[in-house]
Amino acid sequence: MNISLHRLTDCLSADYQFAETLLTTSFPPEEYRDLSEWKTYTKTHAQFHNQVVKAQHEGERMPIGLVGYWDFDWFIYVEHLATSPQARNGGYGSQILKILQQLNRPLILEVEEPIDEMTRRRIGFYQRNGFTLWQKPYLQPPYRAGGKQLPLKLMAWGKISEAEDFEMIKQTLYSEVYNVK
Repeated sequence: MNISLHRLTDCLSADYQFAETLLTTSFPPEEYRDLSEWKTYTKTHAQFHNQVVKAQHEGERMPIGLVGYWDFDWFIYVEHLATSPQARNGGYGSQILKILQQLNRPLILEVEEPIDEMTRRRIGFYQRNGFTLWQKPYLQPPYRAGGKQLPLKLMAWGKISEAEDFEMIKQTLYSEVYNVK
């Protein structure tokens, strides 16, 4: 399996349309920003990397997933990671994480609390890829005005400590990703 990440900048491209459709079908609306804002961030926000994931299929590179992440110099925040339904369980998610791990900075992501089989499986997937589930309470600010905070957990990979880094990471996410000042 040979995958590659391609940064999206042209919001009229077929790759962008694929990524937007995958985002809206893979996540509930409260877990992603308004699509007009997502488009603006894709085109203009230097720290935000909206990428389509492509894999070789029958001689050509086909889109099979998306990964959106924020580069904060001292850590990377993985905002969204999804593979298309036909590509799921093919090892692509682990490959995407390996590419991000090669950036040689700690990785942070949010997951739903482990309350049912699906959320426990998702956490288990990240743990098998070297992530640690942090235990401190964390509320994801709403993406949209009038939305509610979501109780989530942070997971981390790399040289980073929950005891030493949690508050600074939380404040960075709140101010830079969610625009909570």
